[in-house]
Parts: sequence; structure tokens; C-alpha cells
Amino acid sequence: MKVEKKKRSGWRKLGRVLLYCLGTILVLFIALAIYLVSVSRMTPPVIADQSALQLQRKQLDSTAWTIGNSWFRKSNSGLYEMYVEGAPFERGVINGKLSGELIRHQEDVFVGQIKKMIPSTFYLHFLKYFIGWFNRDLSNHVAEEFKEEIYGESFSAANGYDYIGSNYERLMNYHGAHDIGHALQGMMLVGCTSFGTWNDQSADSNLIIGRNFDFYMGDQFAEDKMVVFYHPDKGNNFMFVTWGGFTGVVSGMNDKGLTVTINAAKTSVPSGAATPVSLVAREILQYAGNIQQAWDIAKKRKMFVSESFLIGSAADNKAVVIEKTPEGMDLYDPQKSFITCTNHFQGDSLGSLASNKLQISESASEYRYERLNELLKEKGPNTVQKTISILRDRKGLHGADIGLGNEKAINQFIAHHAIVFEPKKRMVWVSAAPWQLGQFVAYDLNKIFSMHGLDSDHEVYDSVQNVPADSFLLTKDYASFQVFRQLKAKMQDGKDIDTKALVASNPEFYHTYVLAGDYHFKRGNYTQARQYYETALTKVIATKGEETHIRKQLEKCNAKLSKQ
Repeated sequence: MKVEKKKRSGWRKLGRVLLYCLGTILVLFIALAIYLVSVSRMTPPVIADQSALQLQRKQLDSTAWTIGNSWFRKSNSGLYEMYVEGAPFERGVINGKLSGELIRHQEDVFVGQIKKMIPSTFYLHFLKYFIGWFNRDLSNHVAEEFKEEIYGESFSAANGYDYIGSNYERLMNYHGAHDIGHALQGMMLVGCTSFGTWNDQSADSNLIIGRNFDFYMGDQFAEDKMVVFYHPDKGNNFMFVTWGGFTGVVSGMNDKGLTVTINAAKTSVPSGAATPVSLVAREILQYAGNIQQAWDIAKKRKMFVSESFLIGSAADNKAVVIEKTPEGMDLYDPQKSFITCTNHFQGDSLGSLASNKLQISESASEYRYERLNELLKEKGPNTVQKTISILRDRKGLHGADIGLGNEKAINQFIAHHAIVFEPKKRMVWVSAAPWQLGQFVAYDLNKIFSMHGLDSDHEVYDSVQNVPADSFLLTKDYASFQVFRQLKAKMQDGKDIDTKALVASNPEFYHTYVLAGDYHFKRGNYTQARQYYETALTKVIATKGEETHIRKQLEKCNAKLSKQ
């Protein structure tokens, strides 16, 4: 009897200990949640004069609005165009009121794509708190001017996303989205190609810059491209290509003839927030007039990812690449009349980093770099038209057919936009959809910034200098590629497809066979899966990581078949 009482007493003690431990853990979790929420809060800047919030837009027609001298319209090219002037908070408010529909739609699309990429509710909540913690000091690294502008714009943000953060917090965090994804998963959502020519490498000796912005967040994300012209109360007038709610710069030129484009490079996982790359590029565009001034601005900003800034300068009549990591900085000057940039460093110090050498050996960057140089040599002295044809190039080295959509091609069929600059002439060409295959729409910055408002809705581009759409859009190969994309989307949605039709739609692309192999592996058809994986290995594979995946899948197929 005494033994039973002792046993019951022992179990009760153990139960109390367990309850105490569970209670302690629960308290710690609650404390952690409170801490994460508290540190992730961003306090908006204090704006003494908020009278801009009373401004109302005036409608010119169904797709054009004005507020004072500022205006917003949809071009018949499919591009949205916007001109904004004023002080920081006022600019943000006007931007938001003019383009509010695009800001809200873009956030819907962005959040929808994130949910598609990360379907787990648990991981989405984890990501929310992680980003909140990671960006807890973001405000300390963003210039007051840009915080005021983003705050002004936030009044037009979408409803229904308070669970992610306030309007201001969300828009601030979205400016660092590329940096976080790039850093944490090596997602390389931005795998771009850029280049420039001048002197004897350009037909008229003038500087010409071209770039593809290969940023992909789903087809819908690139539907509403915006060409924005800013006349701030301080600094240079400038243009940039963007999307609703994003005032950072990934591609742009100012009225001094200075251009900025960004290319992601291999980076390590950072320990905390710093200035988002796009806001460093924005500051350069707004306040630099030559290469030295661009360098000085980049030098004073701490970044948490590695990036290359290709800077073109009319004042210097050349281009260089400013390479920057969280720890160091380099200036790559080719000492010749052309420059090429993909996704690895070329400078003396950063180019020798072990991480950079790994990037060269395992990614598609070096291959695209070689193809870019090959095309520049083949085509001779450069022109705007030749620049565009290079940006549209879909072949591999020596003109090899490597399939459509290969990351090793300059044209990967994922570009948010492509852009060409002639800095001395203050001319810029922006690609219309799809990708860089649509017409390149010409804008003369001298004319745009000499306009005084928009009294009636009319086209502001230079129609004489527009470059026609790529004739490839009319070919059977393009139609087949559309079939490939449709079948791939169906497969990713878990639907049944005909893998023979998939292969026929893009037969030289290694990933076609990976998709077909994965499709059959999932269904237990290991013999068919093995055949597709083996064929994939005979094609030009973009990265070492993807080749490793294919070989591992082959091993799994062989192991499954050996047991049958």
C-alpha cells in the first residue's frame, strides 16, 4: 500500500515538473512573440505639414489623372507613365494618390506569389516575424527623405494586410525584399545582365548602356510596369523603371546623364539590416553627377548583401562597376571602351574572394558573361538597335540552341524589363511586354522635364525612335514556348500533363526533362523518370546545383528499380 502511494506521489511530482516546464516554455514563447512584435515595429517619421493628404487627383480620361503639375497615365504601349514633383512627403502622397490602384494590385500579386512559394501558414508567420526581427533597425539605415516619401505613399497602400504589418512597415520592408531573399536562400531572383560601350566600341563614339532586369515574381508581377519621372525639390531630376509602391531604383538615369543598374552577386547570410540596395541606387541617381560622386555615396552606405552597380556617366563618357559587399568595396574599370557585367565580381579585391570564385564555377553567371562578350565582338561597333538585339539573344555560346528559358542565356524569358540608355543624349528606351520582346519605347528626358503638367492625355514618348517588337513573337518556336509554359504551370499546380507534349514544346532545354522526370518520379514511374533525367544530363545545364539535383534523382530511380 505504501509502495503504491509512493508511486502515485512520484507521478504527481513528475506531472508537476512537466506542467511547470511546459508553463515556462509557454511563457518564453509568449515573451518571444511580444519581443518580436515590439522590435519589428517601425515608427513613421514625424511630418509637421501633412496638408498634402488633402490633395485630390483630377481625371483627364479613363486612364489619365493629374495633381497639379504631377501626372499619371497609361500609354498605348502598355507601359504606365508617371511624373511626380515636390518635397519628400508630398511626393510620396502624390505618387500614392496617382498610382494607388497599381500599388494595391501589386501588393495583392506580391503577397499571393509569396503564399504560392511558401504555402505553409506556419512558415509564413515565421517569415513575418523573422523579417520583422531582421529589419528591426532598417529605419536607422534609410535616409530621412526616403522614409518620408515611403510614409506618404503608404497612405494609398492596400487594406487587409495588417497581419503582415502597418502600411508603412510593409512598404519599408518591401524595399528590402530582394536583399532578404537574395541573402537567405541564394534565390537569385535578380540574375541580370548589363553592359556598356563607348569611344571606338560605339558607332557614334557615345556611351550606350543596356541591361536586362531578370527579376521574376510571377507573370502578374510584371504586367504593370511603371516608367517614372521624378523632379524632387533637392538633387537631380531622374527617371526609373519600377512597379507600384516601390520608390527604390533598379534601373534609371538622371538629367546629368548618369545611369545606375544593379546586378546581384554571391553573398553570405547577413546578421542584420542595412540600407536596401535599391535605395543606395536611388540615392546615387538623385545626388550624383559623375562616377566619383556615385562612388562617394555608395561608400558611405552599409549594405547587407553583395551587389554590383553598373554606373554609366555622360560626364566621364564611360562606365564602371562599383562592387560592394557588407565588408568591402571595389571599383572595376576595364581600361577599355566596353564593359560587361553579369552576377559575379571582376575587381581586383572582391574578384578574388572564395565566394566569388564559387559563384563563377557553380552559377550561370560566367557563361552569360562569355556569351555577352562574344556577341559584342561579333556585332562590331555598337548601336541602340544592336544593344537591344543582344538583350533579346536567346542562344548559348557560339549560337548553340540551349532551349528557351535557360538561365545561361542573356534572354531568359523572365525579365521584368529591359532598358537602354544613351546618357549624352538623355535618351532611354524601355521594353514593353512580353519581357524584352515587345517594342522598346523611347523617352527624351530633355522633353519630359521641360513639360509643365499635362493638360490633355497624350503620348509622351518619342515615336520616331521607338524600336519595333522582336519578330520572334511571330514564330512557331515562340508559340511552342507558350505551350511549354502552360504545361509547366499545370504540372506545378498538381494537374496531369502529357510529358511527350512537354518535351516537344522545348526539346533543347535541360529543365524540360527535369520536369518530365520529376513528374514521373512522383507517380512511381521510375523507368520513365530515369530516361528523362539521363537526357537532361546531355543538355546545357544552368547551374551546378541543378546538375546535382538531377544526379541525386537518378540515384533514387536506380535504388527504387533495384528493389522491384
